[in-house]
Amino acid sequence: MSQPFFAYILRCADGSFYTGHTDDLEQRIAQHDHGFFQSCYTFKRRPVQLEWSAEFPTRIEAMEAELKIKGWSKAKKRALIAGDWAMVQRLARHNRPFETASQPAASMPPQGEREREKVPDSVVSPQPAIVLVRPQLGENIGKAVRAMLNFGLTDLRLVSPRDGWPNPSAGPAAAGADLVLEQARVFDSLADAVADCAHVYATTVRKRGVTKPVVDPEQAARAIHAQPGRSAYVFGPERSGLETDDVALARTIVTVPINPEFGSLNLAQAVILCAYEWSKQASLTQPTIEDLLPPAPQDELEGMIAQLEAMLEPRGYYRPASRAGATRRTLRGLLTKPGWNHLEVRTLRGVLSTLAKRPRETG
Repeated sequence: MSQPFFAYILRCADGSFYTGHTDDLEQRIAQHDHGFFQSCYTFKRRPVQLEWSAEFPTRIEAMEAELKIKGWSKAKKRALIAGDWAMVQRLARHNRPFETASQPAASMPPQGEREREKVPDSVVSPQPAIVLVRPQLGENIGKAVRAMLNFGLTDLRLVSPRDGWPNPSAGPAAAGADLVLEQARVFDSLADAVADCAHVYATTVRKRGVTKPVVDPEQAARAIHAQPGRSAYVFGPERSGLETDDVALARTIVTVPINPEFGSLNLAQAVILCAYEWSKQASLTQPTIEDLLPPAPQDELEGMIAQLEAMLEPRGYYRPASRAGATRRTLRGLLTKPGWNHLEVRTLRGVLSTLAKRPRETG
């Protein structure tokens, strides 16, 4: 049986909601409650309480549910938590009501989510589209797709790919991001590809003789999350980048500070820069943070210090007596500085216990 994924809603101490997704609901709630995510919306709004959760067979479905619920009004979230589907549907206005296959349970809120009590669902910003204009190599499309899915983006649009579509070389390079490849749409022109987008960002590192607002990827990501309507990042072909007419169609230029002696990014690199900045406000899983444990309780640390002092005392470590107080304080400062977690404290105490034993005689 495949591992399930969860979308969830948390109620914060200030009454606001936070929406997220995870593959380990119990652990994620504990992480929010202990403040593991210092840059997260919940960090200064603890304690948190799980109000709703639903199970999904894939991470993509859980993430899509999170992003959809994240934009709902507070009233609509309350209706979902209460299981009042009739009210959810009424509040959905012209959108279809959110549906899941499981019964409502409890859940937690996503990083940086703000309550949008008066913002109708019709103006909530969906995830941006990635538009590749006249891409040349299937391998490069696949690598760009891999970068997209790494950061939660699934809307791929191709404008006149040189070698046609589908391209057999894209699959291996995508490294398993088949969902994005299967859902990719092909267009004859850039205008057609972004016809449903209210905000179009052209990515380029060169001046094209077009006067447009210029932002970096972080500024573009903040704007996409804040503004209503669909947005699109537009990337040019590998060899030459976007042409002037392509840039002219966009409303804003996205560029990065780059070495003027070597201002060349490959397609996947350009996509990953934009996708990463967008993902920072989309509360995706952070594996390196999940593994961190909180510092050990003070009594465990005191026990370790007392054990070490008991071993050092009979060996004259605290002599002369006039310096014993200062020596103890220095040692305590050394041992308390790292912020050991309980597993590390237990390991160190095991080491000390082993050192205190008589060495075994060897035959």
